[in-house]
Amino acid sequence: MYEIAHRVLALRTDPPRDVLVTLGLPYEEATGEWSCPYRIDGLDGWEHERKVTGLDSLEAVELAMVMVRAALAGSHEAREGLLADDDRPETPRPRTVYVSVDDDRNIAYIAMKHEIAPGEAADQTVAGDVVLDFGDSGQLLGVELTDAATRLPSEMRV
Repeated sequence: MYEIAHRVLALRTDPPRDVLVTLGLPYEEATGEWSCPYRIDGLDGWEHERKVTGLDSLEAVELAMVMVRAALAGSHEAREGLLADDDRPETPRPRTVYVSVDDDRNIAYIAMKHEIAPGEAADQTVAGDVVLDFGDSGQLLGVELTDAATRLPSEMRV
């Protein structure tokens, strides 16, 4: 298997050991479908290479990732709380925001997700030149800046 991605997890046993998850390069089968090999070393019963097959290479990779997640979550090691991802940073990863700017009206909108459906903003809070849009469960959906030329940082302009 030609490796395209891997992750090392910690198995908190005595003695501790690593669990290595590997995804291989997808390849086209004779049938025209695509397969993606994967392997999980260090979990009981997963010591050999497996594969999933999809309609195209992307679907094969997606299915392999689903299978790996399911195998990890369903393992007796995970159910016993022995499987840990020690390489994850303790601080949250940066989130993607989506910025749209209307220079003619001097406004900008910073969305916390790709699309906000009409009516999804259940509550708005106005603070000077800023409008905060909140969803019905209190999550921040987006921020509207009415003085974008002054308030929007230059690195957020595309």
